This record gives sequence, structure tokens and C-alpha cells, in this order.
Amino acid sequence: MLLAKTLRSSTFKLALIAIATFGVVVSALFSYVYLSTSSYVRGRSDRAIMTEYSSLQAAYERLGRDGLLALIGQRIADKSFADSVYILADPSLAPMGGNLKTWPSTVTAGSGWTEFRASEPLPNATNPPLLRAMLGTLPGGDRLLVGRDISELDSFTDQIKTAVISVGALLVVLAGLASILVTRRTVGRIEQINATSRAIMQSGLDKRIPLRGSHDEWDRVAENLNLMLERIETLMGEVKQVSDNVAHDLRTPLTRMRGRLEKAYHGQRASEDDQALIGHTIADLDAVLRIFSSITRIAQIETQARKDAFRTVNLVEIAGEVVELYDAAAEQDGTRLTVVGDREVLVTGDRDLIFDAIANLVDNAIKHGRTGGQVVVATENIGGSPVISISDDGPGIPECERERVFKRFYRLERSRYTSGNGLGLSLVAAVARLHGARIEMLDNAPGLKLRLWFSPAS
Repeated sequence: MLLAKTLRSSTFKLALIAIATFGVVVSALFSYVYLSTSSYVRGRSDRAIMTEYSSLQAAYERLGRDGLLALIGQRIADKSFADSVYILADPSLAPMGGNLKTWPSTVTAGSGWTEFRASEPLPNATNPPLLRAMLGTLPGGDRLLVGRDISELDSFTDQIKTAVISVGALLVVLAGLASILVTRRTVGRIEQINATSRAIMQSGLDKRIPLRGSHDEWDRVAENLNLMLERIETLMGEVKQVSDNVAHDLRTPLTRMRGRLEKAYHGQRASEDDQALIGHTIADLDAVLRIFSSITRIAQIETQARKDAFRTVNLVEIAGEVVELYDAAAEQDGTRLTVVGDREVLVTGDRDLIFDAIANLVDNAIKHGRTGGQVVVATENIGGSPVISISDDGPGIPECERERVFKRFYRLERSRYTSGNGLGLSLVAAVARLHGARIEMLDNAPGLKLRLWFSPAS
């Protein structure tokens, strides 16, 4: 099954194309090596033969036939000419001297180069040799043939040819095996991902792609996909939790509205009571609408659809406006609300969204801080990074709850009896993600200090 998928895969087809291209290039290279080597070896032999033929031809012109025969006899007796062959024949091709007993029957040309196999072995040889020779007609009509035994040279070039073909075939086989193994491994990892995907579609998001521990690119892909699955599982869980919380938080005001309207439907008309009932119903409807408005606003922020409004803004100015807005509410609760820090802290972002985030944090600090306590909004540059912090001296947030409070509709147990819908910190987290800011929660001893670390303005 896996082998069939391997052979059908596009990776294997690309590997075959690469092997074919590689084979053509290697064949061309080895062919060049073979031809160059063969030509070089034969060229050296031909030059030696031509030199010897010219030398004997010059001796014939100087010394005549008898002098040439004497010189050929000397050459044959000299061991350094053991691979050389000579034959001097009259115009009728009857041998007159040399180490070939008869004129080769296959040599019919009048002059030039020829190759032939001798009819009998040379002295000190067991097999008839392959000879390459140069022949020509001397001025007196005599025929002279001078050659050399090229059996070893021919064997050498054949060995080179065999080696070139063998190495080329071996490289092609190895490349083919390597391509099959690599493709099989690739297809195997892809099939693991496909199998996990099918399992997820059938049973749920709890499946993960197995890692092999090789720390290669496939393991990194699997790790990223697993992180994506974990993120999707988390988001799906949050969606379920949001749905449950929405149903829980909306059930009470809707039930109250229904009860009031039913009471008004069955009761007698009384203008003051009717007006009070309508007022309470409108208030509950406003609360429901605020919840849906907050959900919609958070969704819009999380889709990053508002980056067109990014500008360079001063956190100090925004913090001052928020403190001025909540000053009356803080004074009513007996809370001292102050702003401190640098005069200019610049960030790149959406001014309105940053204002909303800081306003939510200040509102939470006032609501959940200590009655008659103090809330401090500080803007400063720390290590080149713009930072705004909101601190109070209230009961704070337990460390185990600090990650959960940013989920939608999540509220601490002690906060369920205060006004709010549990979406304020979710909006803050969405604004922070949109701006690439980091949220940090610290103990204020007593109370809580929440910091927003922004990137420097560009």
C-alpha cells in the first residue's frame, strides 16, 4: 500500500526526473573521460609509430634497401622495440625482412593507417596481437609497414569503458534506491498527518500527530500542526464556555423581563407601576444589548480589522483622559485615582481601542479594589519599551486565576455579586493581541498591578 503510494507520488516523479537529468550529465562526463583517455593513449602510440616510420623511410633514402633491412634487423634485436612490428616487402608483397613472416592479408590499402590482428604470435608472446600500423610505398616500389602491438592499450581502454559504464550504472541504481527511500519516508510522514486528520474528523480534536524525535523539518511541521490543533481545541473549548456563560448570563434578565411582562399582561393597568415595569425591562434589555455589543466588539478586534486606524499616540494623554473620565466614579467610592510617570510615552496603535482597554482596567481597579483605597495609573518607558500599569490595593487576583480571567464571561467567585459581564478583560486581551502588547500581572502587596508592555513606536 505504502509502496504504491510512493510510486504514484509527485515527489517520486520529481526524483525520477532528477535522476534522469543526473544520469545524462554523468554519462556525458564519463563519455568525455573515456574518449579523452582513449584518444590520448592512442595518440601517443600513433606518434611513436609515425616517428619510427619516418626514421626508416629516411634510412631507405640514405642507405637503400640493404641498409634498411640491416636497420630493421637491429630494431628487432633491440628489446626496447619488442612491441614493434616491421615488414619490408617487394612490389609483389613478398616479404624481404622484418618480424612479420607474411604481408597481412587484410591490409590492402597502399598507404596510411590500419589496424589488424596478426596471423601468429610475436616472439615472447602466446596470442596473436592486435596491431596498429602505418604503411606506405618507398621510392623503389617496395612496401614498408611499421606498427606496434596495441593489445594492452586496447585492453586498457576497454577497462576504462567498463569502469565508466559500471560506475554510471551503480550511480543510477543508488540514486534510484535513494529516491525511493526518501520518497517513501516523505509519503510515510504525510500519511501519518493524513491519518491523524481523518481521526480528528471522526473522533475529535484530542488526536495529535506523532513525533519521531528526529528534530528534522517533518518533526517541526508536526509540532506546528500539533500546536495549531491545541490552539483550535482551546478556542473550541472557549466557544463552548462562552455559549454556556451567555446562556447562563442571559437567562436571568430574560426571565425577569418575561415575568414582568406576564404580570403586566394579567394585571390591571396602573400608570406608575407600568412605567416602573417598563423602565426595569428596558434596563435589562440594555444589559443584554451591552453583552452582545461587547462580544461583537471583541470579535472585530480579534479579526484585526482595525489596523487601518493605527497612528503614533501618546499613552500619557490617553491615561490622563481615562483618569479624568473615572475621577467622579472613584471619588464616589472614596478611591483616590492618580496618574504618574513620564511626560511622553509613544506607541503605534488605535487610540480608541487603547483608550477602551485602559478604561476597562481602571474600571475594574475601582470596582474590585479596596473601598477608600488608591488606584495608580503609571506611564513610563522601561528599557526602551512603552509601558502602562494600573495598580490598586485591593484583594488582588490569585495567581492560579490570572490566566483564566481573560476568558470571556469568566468571573471570580467574589465578583459574581458585582455589576459586570466578565468581558472587560477579554476586550483588554484582544486589544493587546492586536497591538502585539504583552500583559503582565504582578502582586502589588497588597493588591494587583497589571502592566501592558507595548512595542516602541515606529
